[in-house]
Amino acid sequence: MAEPLKVVVTGAAGQIAYSLLFSVAKGDVFGKDQPLELLLLDITPMMEVLNGVVMELMDCAIPLVKNIVATDDPMVAFKDVDAAFMVGAMPRREGMERKDLLKANVKIFKAQGQAMDQVAKKTVKVIVVGNPANTNGCILSKYAPSIPKANFTCMTRLDQNRAQAQIAAKLGVSNDQVTNVIIWGNHSSTQFPDVAHASVTIQGKTIPVAEAIKDDSYIKNDFIKTVQQRGAAVIKARKLSSAMSAAKAACDHMRDWFFGTGNNWVSMGVISDGSYGIREGLMYSYPVKIHDKTWTIVQDLKINDFAREKMDATAAELSEELDAALAECEA
Repeated sequence: MAEPLKVVVTGAAGQIAYSLLFSVAKGDVFGKDQPLELLLLDITPMMEVLNGVVMELMDCAIPLVKNIVATDDPMVAFKDVDAAFMVGAMPRREGMERKDLLKANVKIFKAQGQAMDQVAKKTVKVIVVGNPANTNGCILSKYAPSIPKANFTCMTRLDQNRAQAQIAAKLGVSNDQVTNVIIWGNHSSTQFPDVAHASVTIQGKTIPVAEAIKDDSYIKNDFIKTVQQRGAAVIKARKLSSAMSAAKAACDHMRDWFFGTGNNWVSMGVISDGSYGIREGLMYSYPVKIHDKTWTIVQDLKINDFAREKMDATAAELSEELDAALAECEA
């Protein structure tokens, strides 16, 4: 039997973690034969709720789970971890501006980065789910300088899954028949869902999505708006934010990081190296391929004027966010 992987989930008493923990525990992410130690972090006022989550995990009697640690101490939670799901963040409340959310979360992610820097494995693989995810990821990385920047990512897989599902529904095919949909930029309403390089398999024949849909206006308008505003639509209908789909996307993201993407690519927020003219140091969503637990940005895709404008707009928002967050850190 392999050594247990140490996996930390922050915000572990919250609703996203509630779905996420079960999927991780039963082997959906790290494999059906990989034992796990689960480290669950939340704030002190949530410890009673977190203890209830621990009881439920125990009651699932999942053989892969060898140990569960519930704590409000980041130094305990991040000790020697192999993988980190950074779900915990101050949620956006009614009347709250995005900048107010940024201010609250900068402090959380700065402190967690400092703890991770001291006690986590240098090989730890980190996905930030808590919003604003891209900028929180940048701050986390900045305050954990001993861990390679490539080990920090944020989740735009939910947006990719949403986009893929919209195309599949439009064309009347199953979701797995649509590949290489891209999310560029920020996990916000400025993100750019792009199907210019995507393919779909219909009746055994693989063709470009644009050729299958034959409706440029839909692709440039309704499709993009639906994906950009899907989170808000879920909140309006459910009176709560996306939890099940967010947890599934976080699992997809981490599973692909550990097991690879084959010939396809997936969207991940990663620290920009300047690819596609995006400012270095931003955590920007790109199409990536993953092999041997290492991601690389898909290069040399043709970018038309429409796409360039959308990509630059979301980069501008991220630049503004990051500058505000860095100023807050140093205040």
